[in-house]
Amino acid sequence: MNSLIHHANPSERRLSVVEFQELAEVPAAVEWFANIDNPRTRRAYQNDLEDFCGFVGLTGADEFRAVTRAHVLAWRAQLETRGLAGATIRRKLAALASLFDHLLENNAVAGGNPVHGVKRPRIETNEGKTPALGDDQAKLLLSAPDGWTLKGMRDRAILAVLLYHGLRREEAAKLMTGDLQDRRGIKHLQVKGKGGKTRYLPLHPVAAERIHAYLERDITREPGNVPLFRSIRGRTTGTGICADGIYKVVAQWAKAAGIHVDGLGVHGLRATAATNALEHDADIAKVQLWLGHANISTTRLYDRRGQRPEDSPTYKVKY
Repeated sequence: MNSLIHHANPSERRLSVVEFQELAEVPAAVEWFANIDNPRTRRAYQNDLEDFCGFVGLTGADEFRAVTRAHVLAWRAQLETRGLAGATIRRKLAALASLFDHLLENNAVAGGNPVHGVKRPRIETNEGKTPALGDDQAKLLLSAPDGWTLKGMRDRAILAVLLYHGLRREEAAKLMTGDLQDRRGIKHLQVKGKGGKTRYLPLHPVAAERIHAYLERDITREPGNVPLFRSIRGRTTGTGICADGIYKVVAQWAKAAGIHVDGLGVHGLRATAATNALEHDADIAKVQLWLGHANISTTRLYDRRGQRPEDSPTYKVKY
């Protein structure tokens, strides 16, 4: 843990993974990384910052203090010439901006944030368009698993939790029996989301009935606060289902129901739930809290009400 910067041939302008992790010279940066709970986000941000440091060719940890907006602008231009998607470039700039905000708060660097004021690519029309199911497809998927085997009953409950509450797959996988809680006489799901944030969602009656039926059938379950959705087959039998297991449940039953939607996954069911709630006049700010979005602009990606043909100005034209 002695150095951050790559000391090999400067023309390589790359950092090894091990060297990049050696952030002891910038303690505030260590703290910033430690606060990123999601391992995939942490990995992506690490790669983004390694990319920036390698491009600028820093030769010491203290050179974070010398980074200017010109460096960031040059990096952004290089990212564009590499043909990266707008969403990827926005994420890379967001990672760098977040790090500098934290360094500034902890007086590890002086001045302002060099990323602020650097324009980020606009959201492209095909971005944020996670495939969502139509209402009829959602009903088909909900009814696809059988209701008499343990696996079928578990999967029926999983699909109901996803489609009626818009959970991420990691959130669904982490649910415990203790997360079924009564709040003001109403059964709720306690959901542990990104960044360690907890939210409480009223449990939909369909999901409540299916969860109850599944728990009644799962007679080998240990008492106490244990994983809600358990693995049924193989060496992991009895342990909590993993995030990939949640994905496989969706893929299996979508195929069985004859639903062919490119790119459909658990996030597609989250988009389905959000889109359906918005189309039935849910308040977008409440949908933001419901989904656990930090920024309402993310929630707006699911608001497709302006795309409904029946709402087109075409039908407002009269001669």
